[in-house]
Amino acid sequence: QVQLVESGGGLVQAGGSLRLSCVTSGRTFSSYVMNWFRQAPGKEREKVAAIDWSGGSTFHADSVKGRFTISRDNAKNTVYLQMNNLKPEDTAIYYCAASRWWRTSEYEYWGQGTQVTVSS
Repeated sequence: QVQLVESGGGLVQAGGSLRLSCVTSGRTFSSYVMNWFRQAPGKEREKVAAIDWSGGSTFHADSVKGRFTISRDNAKNTVYLQMNNLKPEDTAIYYCAASRWWRTSEYEYWGQGTQVTVSS
């Protein structure tokens, strides 16, 4: 069983920065593609970013491209989401999720989420 625990959320003013972390335990971290999702009230869940097993390939949604950066440290079993130039529309609960494959709609494990609130 893999457990994912997110941290780093909070309240920040527009234009500010936050770094989210997601620490995993259990099976081998490096065998999973790691993903960040977010869900705002009344909106559908959105895939924000993903990073492959070694960190060699990344994906960022158009809505965050140029502002957010996903990275991972396999030695620390941790994936990060650096969020810069935050906007009020970035307000959401952010979740990390682990998947076996790069192109997939199946995510095996999810964290509990961390709240990000951006004030204008």
